[in-house]
Amino acid sequence: MVKTTPAARPANPRFSSGPCTKIPGFSLDMLADAPLGRSHRAAVGKAKLAEAIDLTREILGVPADYRIGIVPASDTGAVEMALWSLLGARPVEMLAWESFGEGWVTDVVKQLKLDATVKKAPYGEIVDFATVDFDRDVVFTWNGTTSGVRLPNGDAIPANRAGLTICDATSAAFAMDLPWDKLDVVTFSWQKVLGGEGGHGVLILSPRAVERLESYTPAWPMPKIFRMTKGGKLVEGIFKGETINTPSMLCVEDYLVALNWAKRIGGLKGLIARANANAKTVADFIADKDWIANLAVDPATASTTSVCLKFTDDRIKDGAAFAKAVAKRLEKEGVALDAGAYRDAPAGLRIWCGSTVETSDVAALMPWIEYAFNAEIEAQAVAA
Repeated sequence: MVKTTPAARPANPRFSSGPCTKIPGFSLDMLADAPLGRSHRAAVGKAKLAEAIDLTREILGVPADYRIGIVPASDTGAVEMALWSLLGARPVEMLAWESFGEGWVTDVVKQLKLDATVKKAPYGEIVDFATVDFDRDVVFTWNGTTSGVRLPNGDAIPANRAGLTICDATSAAFAMDLPWDKLDVVTFSWQKVLGGEGGHGVLILSPRAVERLESYTPAWPMPKIFRMTKGGKLVEGIFKGETINTPSMLCVEDYLVALNWAKRIGGLKGLIARANANAKTVADFIADKDWIANLAVDPATASTTSVCLKFTDDRIKDGAAFAKAVAKRLEKEGVALDAGAYRDAPAGLRIWCGSTVETSDVAALMPWIEYAFNAEIEAQAVAA
C-alpha cells in the first residue's frame, strides 16, 4: 500500500478529454499571426481557412475527391448537419455504445422521427459490426469518448455498400488510422486530439455523400446553418473556406499552429505513435493490478485516446462516490485535472492519452492514481 506521495509529478496535469491539453510548448505568442479584427471573407481570412483545410487533408490523408468543410458548433454541429441533410432517403441503422452515440439515436428517432433500427452495446463494449446491414445508412462513433472503446478497424464495412456510413470520429481523428474508402461522412472537432479551442467542427464528405446531397431533399425544414446545397447543387464554397457562419480567426490560427506541429513530428504516423505510447503506459501500469482495470472488455477495442478505467476492489462500498473522491484527490494534489469519468458513464477515471499529451506525464501520473486509491480506501475504512 502506498503510504507516501510519489516523488515525481506530471509536468502538465491536464488530462481532460475535451477541450484537451494544448500542443507541447504552447504559448499565446504562437497565435500572433492571427488576422484579428479582419473579416473571414477578406483575402487573408479565406487564405487561413483554405490552409487549414489543405493541411487537414494532407495530415489525415483524406482523398482528393472528398470535401472538407469547417462548420459551426463543434463536432456536434458537424454531426447534426450530416444527420439532418442526408438521412431519410433510405432505411437507417443507428449504432450506439456510449453517451454521444445515444444522443444521435435520440436525434434521429425522436427529432427526425425516422423508423431507424437501433443497435446498442453497454459501456465497455461495441456493437457487433458483422450484424450491421450496410445497405442502410449507418451512423456510429469510431471512438467512444465517454466509454473508452473504439472500432479497431473498418474491415467489417463493405466497399460495395448501398448505404452511407456516417462516422463521428471526434476523439479518433489524428490519433487513429481512419479507412477513408469505408467512410462517407466523417466529423470531428479540433479541440480533441490536436488540443484546439472549442466551438468549431470539421465535416468531411465522400463523393457518395455529395451525390446524396444533390439528389435528395429531406422532408423536414432545413435550418440555414445546416444547408449545404442550393438549387440542387453542393455549395462548394463551404469546402473551400467560405464558412456558413463567422468563425473565430484566433481559433483557426490555433488549429494551424497545431497542424504544423503535427507535420513536424511526423504527421499522422507521429500522432498515432504518441497516442499509442500514452495508452500503452496506462495499460502496462494496470496489467498486474487487481484493483483497477480498463473499462473496455476486449483489449482490441480499447481506446488509445480516451482511456477509461474502473475500480474493481471488493472493499469499495459506493463506487460512484469512491471514484469521485479519487478524482478530487488527484486534482487537489495538482497531478490530474478533469480526470473523472463522464457523468453518464460508469464510475471511474478517464485519462486523456491523445497526441498532445507527453508520455512522461502519463507515466508520472500512474503512481499517483495508486496513491489516491489507497488513500481513499483508508479514508473509507476510517469513516466506517
